[in-house]
Amino acid sequence: MKTLTHFWDRIVFTVRFLRSHHFKPKFRKQLFFFAVLVPVCLVTIITGQHVEKPVPAATIFRTGTTLAKVNQSSHQPTSKVALNVTKQIDWQAPSENQPYPDLTQHPNLSLVVSLNKQRVFVKDGAKTLYTMYASTGIDDSTPHGHFKIQSERGYDFFNPEEQMGAHYYTSFYLHGTYLFHTVPTDINGQYIEAEAAKLGQKPGSHGCVRLSIPDAKWIFETVPTGTPVVIE
Repeated sequence: MKTLTHFWDRIVFTVRFLRSHHFKPKFRKQLFFFAVLVPVCLVTIITGQHVEKPVPAATIFRTGTTLAKVNQSSHQPTSKVALNVTKQIDWQAPSENQPYPDLTQHPNLSLVVSLNKQRVFVKDGAKTLYTMYASTGIDDSTPHGHFKIQSERGYDFFNPEEQMGAHYYTSFYLHGTYLFHTVPTDINGQYIEAEAAKLGQKPGSHGCVRLSIPDAKWIFETVPTGTPVVIE
């Protein structure tokens, strides 16, 4: 603002000077022209440097839209974003990606069945050696308590009343009534995939403890008769 006032004063002073001195008309017009034109140009240049360029409307809209999306997504509850994905369990594979325990190195072996977690823990004392996926009895039909591995074992069986069987069974109660065995098979000895999908997820048997094929085979072939079984 001070700059504009200064230039305006200079223009007025120049005009008065030209009028008060006796220059020839030709020179007076030329001097008057330069005295007025030059300051006006300088004022225009100086004031033009301080004019802010407007931000394009499209840029403001795009930026505002982006911020709105970020703020909206950042305030969404985590429960709506997170997905409850159920782990797919391979009932044809061992439950863990490690070898089964060498039982000759673990004299205090026991099998602990967790009805709540649908797991079987192979333990040496208080130490868990291996964890197996399981599917126990519906309607809490698997007996609770302390049992032992019994002598009844076999490669397969079929129950006509239930129209289901299994492979690699090992008895732990009532001598062939309550068993560890594979996921169930049909009358043709084929595994029932709909039932196998319950492994590690929820109860599905009539009281026995279902296991993956390799896990059931390992118990059948390896776990000695008399090994403690705890179901809780």
